[in-house]
Formats: sequence, structure tokens, C-alpha cells
Amino acid sequence: MDYDAMDGLEDIGPRVTVREAGNSSVGFVLSNVDLAFANSLRRIILAEVPTMAIDLVEVEANTSVLPDEFIAHRLGLIPLNSKDVDSILYTRDCDCEQYCDNCSITLTLHARCTGTDIMRIYARDLVIGSVTPNDQIGRPVLSDVEGFGSVIGKLRQGQELRMKCIAKKGIAKEHAKWAPTSAVGFEYDPHNKLRHLDLWYEEDATKEWPKSKNAEWEEPPLEGAPFNYDAQPTEFYFDVDSIGNLEPDAVIQQGIKVMQQKIAAVIQDLTGDEGRGGDVEYEPRSPGAMNAAGDYGGGLEGGYTTPYGNGGNASAWGGGAQTPYGATPYGQNNGWAA
Repeated sequence: MDYDAMDGLEDIGPRVTVREAGNSSVGFVLSNVDLAFANSLRRIILAEVPTMAIDLVEVEANTSVLPDEFIAHRLGLIPLNSKDVDSILYTRDCDCEQYCDNCSITLTLHARCTGTDIMRIYARDLVIGSVTPNDQIGRPVLSDVEGFGSVIGKLRQGQELRMKCIAKKGIAKEHAKWAPTSAVGFEYDPHNKLRHLDLWYEEDATKEWPKSKNAEWEEPPLEGAPFNYDAQPTEFYFDVDSIGNLEPDAVIQQGIKVMQQKIAAVIQDLTGDEGRGGDVEYEPRSPGAMNAAGDYGGGLEGGYTTPYGNGGNASAWGGGAQTPYGATPYGQNNGWAA
């Protein structure tokens, strides 16, 4: 048997080496891939992994000093647990008119200050009021030691806040509130052997540009060695920090899944039904989803709502463009979307 050939099998296909792992972060080395593949995975993890976030707020009562849209914006940025998010449909894929238990999760917020001290409202005060696929999805992420979560607002004596929040499935390409990560560190060639970076320095580049911790994983270049113009990066260093709605390994797995769906869609478009290894469905999940004519930039039926377009964005004053002060400059449907 040719053992040399067997040894070479280890270098076929991508290889992942986990350097460190925690509850909210993971660091790993991705090797045996090219720069385009590694950067694609980074971009997908940042912007195309689906999560849950509050997208619609119906204000029933707000006597605090904060305006409705300010509180709605804060509610939208509260991270929600997105475990088993695939069991929730995108709003655009659901048959309901506005939202239902299949494409959304309803949370209620009701707080009233009856004492003389200032009352703080936290993310923990959001209560799920609809049927959910599991007992975790849709719950606010409480990562602080006290278990309170993010501060939503403050109330004085006699002030009240009563709202109905609709959480929907989306991606960070549509809005940053759906981002699964706070940051994704990405580096290759820490010694700059490929000279992709032109380091500006005054006296000594080595002293003025300290190496990162990733430099310990590669051999430094030999002094006076000739430059290899054909060299390509093969090892890429990732540091993924989750905001808590998904575990770090789940974020990476979802990113790989989305990449597979994208590649399958490209292969299907290029080859048709031939060469399609099974039924692979992929829907473009961008803010300007394709319309009936096949063009991008279609209507706003994309699982999100804004004050400028159609969609389920009713407010405490009802649907349409009417407020206590008359019509608004935005036209129809004057609801506040988170």
C-alpha cells in the first residue's frame, strides 16, 4: 500500500482547527481553502445567518418621557434567543396577511410605576404571549450577572408603558438588529510574507507594527529569502463573538448551510435541473427581493417593514396615514417598525 498517498488525503478539502472555545466566542483556523472561500464564509456569518428580532411594535400606552419610535428602536436591538430558528417562516413566505404564530413570536411589555422611586424597565420584562416551537426561541438574551438584560427605559410615579412586540425572522443584511455576531475577527498571513499589506513606518516596521497572536501559528520568513510571486494564502484565522442569540458553533454551522444553499442555487442556474443533487430551495434574502418580473428592488414584502412602504406596520392610531395631527408625509401605513 502506498502510505505516502494516504498521508496526502489529509490535505484534501477544508480543515478546521479549533484554538479556543467558550459560551460566547470561538477561535479557529480554516485551512486548505482559498481566500475567496474564507472571505465568503466571513461575510455570510456577519450578514446572512437568520435570527429573531423585534420588527413591529404596537404601542397601546406610553406616558413616559421617551417617544414611541425611540422605545421601538431600543426594543428592536434587544437580542432574542434564536435556537431552532429554521422552524419559523419568513414573513414573505407565510400565507398570513401580517403575522401569525408560524412566522412570528409575540412578546408583551407592560410596566407601571406606582412608587416614588424611579422604575427601570429591563429586557427581562418582555413576556412571550404566543405559541413557540420550543421554550427558548424568542426569549430575551440575559447575559449580565444580575439577569436583568438591557435597559429599555425608566418610569416615574404614575407613568405607564404597555406595548405589543412582534419578533420576526430576518438577516443582518436587512437590518443590523438581526446580526448574530458582534464581531468576526479575520486574518491571514500574519507575517505579511505575501506582501499584501504595505506597512507605513518611520524607522522600524517590526517594532512599530507588532505581530498578532496568529503569528505564533506560522513560521516567520527567513531573512533574505527570495519572494515567491506564486504563493497563495492557505490558512485563515477566525475569531467569532456571538451576541448570545445563537451559540458560536451554531452561527458557523448556519453560515456554512447558507453558503451551501447559495452555491446550489448558482449550480442550478448554470446547469438547470441536470446535476442537481436533490431538491435544494434557496430564496434570495436581501432587502430588495426579486419581484414578479425577476428584477431586484421589488416591493417591501421582504419580512420587514418601514414607515415608507407597505406592510404590517399599524400603530396605536390604527392603519393608514392618519395621526392625531392629520396625515403624515410618508403616505399609507404609519406604524412604527422597530
